[in-house]
Amino acid sequence: MYSKAGNYIEVDPGVELYVEDVGNGEPIVFIPGFTFTTEVFTKQVSYFSKSHRVIVIDPRSHGKSSLTLQGNDYVTHGTDLAKVLQELDVKNPTLVGWSFGCLTIWEYVKQKGIDNINKLIFVDMPPKSLSVDDGDWVEGHLDDIAAIYNNFLRNPQGQRDFITDYIRNVMIQKELDQDELTWLVGESLKTPYYVAGNLFASGMFADYREEAKIASDKVDTLTIVAEHWAEVATAYVRRLTPHSQIEVLGAHMMFWEHSQKFNKIVENFLENN
Repeated sequence: MYSKAGNYIEVDPGVELYVEDVGNGEPIVFIPGFTFTTEVFTKQVSYFSKSHRVIVIDPRSHGKSSLTLQGNDYVTHGTDLAKVLQELDVKNPTLVGWSFGCLTIWEYVKQKGIDNINKLIFVDMPPKSLSVDDGDWVEGHLDDIAAIYNNFLRNPQGQRDFITDYIRNVMIQKELDQDELTWLVGESLKTPYYVAGNLFASGMFADYREEAKIASDKVDTLTIVAEHWAEVATAYVRRLTPHSQIEVLGAHMMFWEHSQKFNKIVENFLENN
């Protein structure tokens, strides 16, 4: 087990992000998805910190970072990422985004370009969540997404019900024991419902297709997609970002459930590109 080296970095007056920075070597930066935390990447940090400098971030209003009413959107998250990389003097990292964490990376590309990026890894997230075009990889039907926002992310119980259902049916393939489920739900609920609603809307209405094209054209890129929508996601990635490598594994949180397979996929990509 690695020894955590937690630190706090101020990205706005009174707003600090919790950051873990362990190991030595070429840097890898992991960014969690919607309402999740550094804790979900424990298996990646333990593995890759033996050979790399590994940085994991709690975005604002996530985990141990400051809870704030300002900046709970992916434009600000992209700016926050730039400030963290500058403060830690991180040069040419591999950026790994999971779910909405991919939006943070694409926003960083939009703001800062690709000059300070070595490689990019996107874990199970289309650059545009909503579309009415046939064949597009999307997060869900518009009516279903609207129902989540209007019916669930309005109070604590609704948030618990939504994330519990999402974990069981989308994020994980196996039957979770109660301790595992309680832990996963608890990590997500460190972000309160009124912030989660802002993040959900920001993510669902984002459109980073142009940044995805630019990034994959100029930087070695890997896209890892879940099995449940592999056919449509693979076809979409090949059409939009044809230079991206594609791997298919598990469910939405495959890096946690199938950590050994995931880590080997990432390791092979890092070593062979």
